[in-house]
Amino acid sequence: MSDTYDIVIIGGGPGGYNCAIRAGQLGLKVACVEMRGTLGGTCLNVGCIPSKALLHASEMFDVARTGFAGLGIKTGNVELDLDTMLGQKDEAVDGLTKGIEFLFKKNGVEYIRGRGRIAGPGQVEVESEGSRHTLETRNIVIATGSEVTPLPGVEIDEKRVVSSTGALSLEAVPGKLVLIGAGVIGLELGSVWRRLGADVTVVEYLDRILPGMDSELAKTAQRTFAKQGMDFKLGTKVTGVDTSGETLAVTLEPAAGGEAETIEADTVLVCIGRRPYTDGLGLETVGIETDQRGFIAHDHYRTTAENVWVVGDCTHGPMLAHKAEDEGVACAERIAGKAGHVNYNVIPGVVYTAPEIASVGKTEDELKSEGRKYKKGKFPFQANSRARTNHATDGFVKILADAETDEILGAHMIGANVGEMIAEVCLAMEFRAASEDIARTCHPHPTLTEAVRQAAMGVEGWTMQS
Repeated sequence: MSDTYDIVIIGGGPGGYNCAIRAGQLGLKVACVEMRGTLGGTCLNVGCIPSKALLHASEMFDVARTGFAGLGIKTGNVELDLDTMLGQKDEAVDGLTKGIEFLFKKNGVEYIRGRGRIAGPGQVEVESEGSRHTLETRNIVIATGSEVTPLPGVEIDEKRVVSSTGALSLEAVPGKLVLIGAGVIGLELGSVWRRLGADVTVVEYLDRILPGMDSELAKTAQRTFAKQGMDFKLGTKVTGVDTSGETLAVTLEPAAGGEAETIEADTVLVCIGRRPYTDGLGLETVGIETDQRGFIAHDHYRTTAENVWVVGDCTHGPMLAHKAEDEGVACAERIAGKAGHVNYNVIPGVVYTAPEIASVGKTEDELKSEGRKYKKGKFPFQANSRARTNHATDGFVKILADAETDEILGAHMIGANVGEMIAEVCLAMEFRAASEDIARTCHPHPTLTEAVRQAAMGVEGWTMQS
C-alpha cells in the first residue's frame, strides 16, 4: 500500500469506481476506499443490479404462467423455485463485483478495503479490522452514496418489515405485502413479488404515484398496475406497524387528516426514498458543512474545502447510478486539468416494471409552470406493428418540443423496452436536435423504436400510422 496519491476516493459505488477508473486512465495515482467488502456500492450489491435480476426472472415466470398459452406454447404446471431465482441474482452480483476489481487492476487503481474518513487536508484515515492507516493525497473525492430513509415509528428488521435491501432476499413469497411509497424502487420491488404471487397494497402519502415524473405517464402507469392486481391507497400515511402478532398490523390515516384504519400484512416494505450517506466522514476536519438534508454542495464537483470533491448521491441531483457515473468521470477529468462536464438536462430516468417507464428532460407539468410554449407528439404502442406481434401494446411515446424552434425538450414513454429506447432521444437532446430530426431519420421496420419516430412526426402533426 502506497502512502501518497493524486486522488483518494471514499466510496466504491458507481460514482467512486468510475471516477477511479477514469483517473487511472488519465495516468493519475489513485486509490479507492470501500467499506462494504465488495465494490459496486448500493447499485450493484443491493440495488439496481439484483433488483433487475429479480424483475427479469419474475417477469419470465409470469409470462410462462399466464402468457405462453396464448402463443401456442403448452408448458404444463409452472412452478416457482425461489431459492434458485435468488441464487441466480446473487451470481450476477458476484460476477459484476469481481469485474470491477479486474478493471481496477487493469487501470492501475489501488482498491483499499475499509471505512474511510477525512482526517484533515490531504489526509484520509482508513479503519479496517480494528487498525487504522492514514493515506496522504493531493485530492479527496467523496463518493459515499446514499442509504435507505427510515420511516419514523416503523422499525425495519429486514425480516418482516424490510427495506429495499431485505426485499431482495425474502425467504418466501408473502401472502400480503404492504408497500410504503409509490416511487421507482417500491414499484419495481412490489411488481416482483406481485408476479410471484403476493397480494400487493401500495400506500403513498401523495395523491399520485411516481412523483417528479410526467403526470400523464404516472396516471397511465397506475391504471396499468391496477389492472395487474396492485391496490393503491393514495393520499395516505402509515402511522405505525404492530409486529406483536402472527401477522403485521399496519395503521393508516388520510394524509389530510381523518379516521384511521388498520390493514394486515405478512410483509411490509418501506420505500420512502434514500438519504445521503455523509455522517461520520470527518467533514468538519476540512470545514465542509452539509445542508439540512445531509447533502454536500459543490461547484463543478469542488466542495468548499480546497482539493476536496464530491460526486453521486451524497450531493444534489437525481439519485441515479448513471448520473453518479457521469459525475465521477467528469470529476476525474477536472482534477486532471481537463474540461469534465455533465449535462443535467439530459439525465434519463427508467422504472423497470412491466411495462417499463422512461423519461428524460422537461415534463409537461414543468413546461406549463414555466410558461414555455411547446408542442407535443404522442404515439400509442397499440398502433405499432412490432408491439402488436409481441403482445406488448400497453403504453405510448410522447415527445415535447419548443413551439418555435422545434428543439426537443423532453420525452416520456411507457411500454415494453422503453428503458432502451429512451437513449435515442437522449442522444438527440445532447446535440440539441429538433423533433423533425428524429421524424426524418429512417428507423428499421418492424421495431418498437418506430413509435419514437411516429411520436416525433406527431409534433408537427404528420403522424403516419395512427
